[in-house]
Amino acid sequence: MDEAALQARLIEIVRASPRLMQVLSLARALDLPDWRLVSGAVYQPVWNALTGRDPDYGIKDYDLCYFGPDPSWAAEDVQIRRAAALFPPELSPLVEVRNQARVHLWFEGKFGEPYAPLGCTDAMLERFVCPAFAVGVRLTREDAIDIAAPFGLADCFSMQLRPNPRRPIAHQNFQRATAACLARWPEVRVLTDDK
Repeated sequence: MDEAALQARLIEIVRASPRLMQVLSLARALDLPDWRLVSGAVYQPVWNALTGRDPDYGIKDYDLCYFGPDPSWAAEDVQIRRAAALFPPELSPLVEVRNQARVHLWFEGKFGEPYAPLGCTDAMLERFVCPAFAVGVRLTREDAIDIAAPFGLADCFSMQLRPNPRRPIAHQNFQRATAACLARWPEVRVLTDDK
């Protein structure tokens, strides 16, 4: 399939998941600046559709990212609390709200590699460990599904995990991430530099 067909299929999969659509609707209501729902909340329903699993299988959390003008922890905490109050009790603990304007302040301490400041939410997708993970969606005011996928969707739909060519330092995180995926989706193919 070409990229346009893959995007159309992704939209079908997102819309077919009531829980994912609920998260997107509530995220839209939060009206965070430059927001996106990213990573496992998006690519894992694709894998579930491809393998005949329940749409919510394996989804541990919903990464709700935004780009706010104030990079302080206090400002991010305000948004985290707003989300916690808006999402119902069964979803609230699963929604992780993160201001991408402040990731560079803590990333190296947590993951051991430098992280230059970002200019927008979508720029963070280019730094994911695997291109297959680098996909984000948002629900527009017109109820359209807006997609960001800087590497395209082919890796996601082929269930192929390979290191991000733009982030070669992330090999330790790559190993951990691929092992976690293989434990839930044994159909995943892992490609490394030596294969």
